Amino acid sequence: MKTKTVLGGVLTVAMMAMSGAAVAEYPEKPVSFIVPWPPGDLEDVLTRMIAEDFQAEYGVSAAVVNKPGGGGGPFPGAIEVANAPADGYTIGSFVIGVPVMGHQIGIEDLAPAKFDPLGIFLTYPFVIATSADAPYSSMAELAEYAKSNDVALGHFGDVLTPTQVTKAYAVNAGFEWGSDAAFDALDCNTLASGDADVINTTLQLILPCLDSVKVLTSITDTRIPLVPDAPTIGELDPSLNIALWNGLFVTKDTPQDVRDKIIAVAQKTVQSDRAQAVAKETGALVYWQGADDAAARVAKDIETVAHIGKLLE
Repeated sequence: MKTKTVLGGVLTVAMMAMSGAAVAEYPEKPVSFIVPWPPGDLEDVLTRMIAEDFQAEYGVSAAVVNKPGGGGGPFPGAIEVANAPADGYTIGSFVIGVPVMGHQIGIEDLAPAKFDPLGIFLTYPFVIATSADAPYSSMAELAEYAKSNDVALGHFGDVLTPTQVTKAYAVNAGFEWGSDAAFDALDCNTLASGDADVINTTLQLILPCLDSVKVLTSITDTRIPLVPDAPTIGELDPSLNIALWNGLFVTKDTPQDVRDKIIAVAQKTVQSDRAQAVAKETGALVYWQGADDAAARVAKDIETVAHIGKLLE
């Protein structure tokens, strides 16, 4: 009887230990939101809001960690997320270039099979704009003018999706840019100085001079409320319907209950007054697109990027 009692006691303790491990709830230790870019831009600002709310909601430390590594790769911060344990303690805040283009430029760690989106929460307010006195007021008029006149394009770099879209539009519309160059800043002064005739920039950079510029189109999902008369690029050319967005991603096999807790906070954050104030101030589109729709969007964007790549060969 004694032996049975001892064995029974050991078994009970073991079962209690196993039960305790099973009921340990996420999160129980610090969580990192990895932003593979320097601090200060829109995705960083909004991700910090999400991290703050996550910490307040669950009572654990949650911090944004900036790990920049070049606009064209190798994205060390994203690679860290790709190789992190599937436990929800390392969350990626990625622009389109990471899950859509990373593997296409030879970064195998960024293959789509490595990640799952939790949701997309931001579209950058990229626009194509020109001076108010330019002899064209629409993309169609620009195309006709550029067929017989040199038009200089300013952008932030060839690798960016909005730049690729801008150049692909020219191919489909049957004209060539007279010249194009990358700029560190693309704002009111760029147009006023004549350094470029047309700029591919974010609306927030030209808001101070919005009365003296013409926004020809937006490279966004939907029209930007601050410039509602400017059509989206997808309205003008459905084959180029793509935007520079940012979303939250976790490693494959992350448990669903863990995903749900992250999503619950993020969705509430981006719908908050302070997040929507960022949208109103900058022209950014701040929203929540759920996991399934985000995954479908990534797949569609991969096809669109491939299409654009063929146009620009």
